Amino acid sequence: MLISVGVGPFPYRRRVIGAHQCGRLRLEYRWPGDDGPSSRRGPRPFDRVFSLEQNWRADMTMTSANANHRDDGWWRNETFLDDLRRHVRDRPRKEAVVTRRQAGGRTHRLDFTELAAAVDRCAGALVELGLRPGDVVAVQLTDRWELAALTLGCIRAGVVYCPLMKTYRRRELDVMLRVTEAKVLVTMAEDNGDRLGELGAQFAAELPSLERVLVADGPGPEGTGEFESFFFGTAWEDRHGHLLDARELGPDDPYLVLFTSGTTSEPKGVLHSQNTLYAAVRGEAATFGLDETLVMYTTALYTHYTGVVQGMLMPLTLGGTMVFQDAKDPGDALDLIARHGVTFFYCAPFYLLSLIQEQRSSPRAIPRLTWLVSGSAPIPPYFITETASVFGLRLYSLWGMTENGPVTITRPDDPEDWAAHSDGSAIADMQLRIDPVSDLAGGEGVLWVRGPTQCLGYYRRDDLYTADLDEDGWFNTGDLARPDGRGGIRITGRAKDMILRNANIAPVTDLESIIGRHPKVDDVAVIGIPDEQEDETICAVVAPAAADSPVRLEELQRALDEAGMTRAYWPQRLEVLESLPKTATGKTRKAELRQRYA
Repeated sequence: MLISVGVGPFPYRRRVIGAHQCGRLRLEYRWPGDDGPSSRRGPRPFDRVFSLEQNWRADMTMTSANANHRDDGWWRNETFLDDLRRHVRDRPRKEAVVTRRQAGGRTHRLDFTELAAAVDRCAGALVELGLRPGDVVAVQLTDRWELAALTLGCIRAGVVYCPLMKTYRRRELDVMLRVTEAKVLVTMAEDNGDRLGELGAQFAAELPSLERVLVADGPGPEGTGEFESFFFGTAWEDRHGHLLDARELGPDDPYLVLFTSGTTSEPKGVLHSQNTLYAAVRGEAATFGLDETLVMYTTALYTHYTGVVQGMLMPLTLGGTMVFQDAKDPGDALDLIARHGVTFFYCAPFYLLSLIQEQRSSPRAIPRLTWLVSGSAPIPPYFITETASVFGLRLYSLWGMTENGPVTITRPDDPEDWAAHSDGSAIADMQLRIDPVSDLAGGEGVLWVRGPTQCLGYYRRDDLYTADLDEDGWFNTGDLARPDGRGGIRITGRAKDMILRNANIAPVTDLESIIGRHPKVDDVAVIGIPDEQEDETICAVVAPAAADSPVRLEELQRALDEAGMTRAYWPQRLEVLESLPKTATGKTRKAELRQRYA
């Protein structure tokens, strides 16, 4: 099928790209006055028809669900650039971006007027590079102010933005650049001793689609360009500014490709529009009553969903301030929070523990910090008391995925310790469904979701996305959950990590929480090992708190007994590692552990 998708102010037929109907979609960007494809190449990317074939599910007409999203205000006819323009008009000199680079201790500040100028310059640079509407630009940078300009500059230039986490190396990058057919790669000269600039040049020689590589933070190899001077050293907006209004992406156009961390399989490129992201922003902001006073900071990478959407787009939408830095040390994080009056902070549970320890040993005055939210893994009960004791704040839990952002959050009117028992209730008109695994599961089962924050699909992998959808548009998250008793859910693990014991599902999350509190345990993963005599053997894989004092299986079983855990769920096997294998976002690679100990 062929759908005409327009960009900018010209009249065009628009069909909303939906996430819940099957079909092979071919997008055609046809500019006014175009008679057909042109073979010309160069800095005039709109002089031909650009066809981008995608394999995501699409609705050929506006579905009733999508119409409801608009009627209810979760989707809109405006964009994040419209938000920026409104702030330039209403609060032009308010700080929009504050970033700090560890090298040299440099702090960079942009008000809304300066940010808008940087966005136009960045967009002009993308046009100068020869990118056509719908082309993909891949960006692998450490956290810096230029990411804010790139995130919005891609919207302005009408190109698809694909941020890549700095931890990715050849194996992952090869998959991602091939799947997206990225035309431009922005990378760094090196990171952690790895020469990423040279790797980028190698990809340019290997991949026909990759036309340009630009390198930041030092000279790149021959054939590459210098990122900072090229993007921001020339007034490209003067040369190409007259083209940008016509190229600008609309709220439903494909905009952002984010790759999953891939704990169990090859990474998938999750495709979002501005509206699927806006629904997440609006839902989280409404939960906490956030407004233009928001000063937002997260230690997540700003090339990850959390950094892009919650870290940058949420304060941008509200007229607040985004604050971030490339340093990830807990002391540096607390210093940043104190120095810039951060009001909202998000981090993963494993990072929160180190933050608590740092604040206890060296307290900072952080009177403006109001909201402390954690997600990506279960929150143990003692985190609640420690957060209250050290920061004087309650802790909120959040659950979500790259495919749909923050789906559930605990609320201010929940019990104070609710984050230790629940991952919250749904935001933004998101719907939740739990399909019990068996009659013996006690309500626990596979979690399905649908609603306005759901992605458009997997970039050029419609087969994978189709496999995760049912006929009514419900998306299989692959997570196990149970009702929390207050209209929300408690995530209990991954379906692929489910452990069956005597035909019952072992409470993996609770087991890890109890074992993780043992003083001899620094980190733990509970996995199931196939057993010919019974369903599965429950195995605890532990990283000890001290190498000279390893924990014994009997000690863990005693702790579980004291916590009242059913004996049938006690681990029968203990394995010890110096550290557990993790993804780039801090999730344990349980598939790797199961393979090692099977």
